[in-house]
Amino acid sequence: MSEVRAVKLVTLLGSLRKASLNAVVAKNLPALAPDGVEISALGSIGELPHYDADIQASGFPPAVLAMGQAIAEADGVIIVMPEYNYSVPGALKNALDWISRLPETPFAGKPVAIQTASPGMIGGARAQYHLRQIMVFLDAQVLNKPEIMIGQAAARIDAESGEITDESTRQHLTKQIAALARMARQTRHSA
Repeated sequence: MSEVRAVKLVTLLGSLRKASLNAVVAKNLPALAPDGVEISALGSIGELPHYDADIQASGFPPAVLAMGQAIAEADGVIIVMPEYNYSVPGALKNALDWISRLPETPFAGKPVAIQTASPGMIGGARAQYHLRQIMVFLDAQVLNKPEIMIGQAAARIDAESGEITDESTRQHLTKQIAALARMARQTRHSA
């Protein structure tokens, strides 16, 4: 009997701040993953230079190539981000701009889940909808449900201890990871 290969997911964190609520969410995901799912973090988007076609013409930066390769090798991607000015953080948009220009777009056909955490009531919903528009261009397969929009996140996440303190939030995150893993398995089998 052949052994079932684990689903390998990577997280792309759209925040640079060390005490970010979204960073806490991303760091907790491996422990919340169901059996048969492995989650690892991509490198920091802060390592990437501002996108510039002149830089690209002289060769992609190593950090861009490494991030693109890790995405290509993963079964799926979880993007965890805050909402800035009703939209996607600039540093994350920059990373996506770089990755979109790689010769073999690593997001094409890739299952992607989106998670946002925000001190506000609607938990980053507006940023998620903007990111979904970007993902259409990248030809990603974005998971529709369950959605993760953690509103009033400071009451659910303890940035100081690095823990997600709200059990229902933890359970909801696990459900989304499981749904993304199912989608990734289906994509893998149909390839």
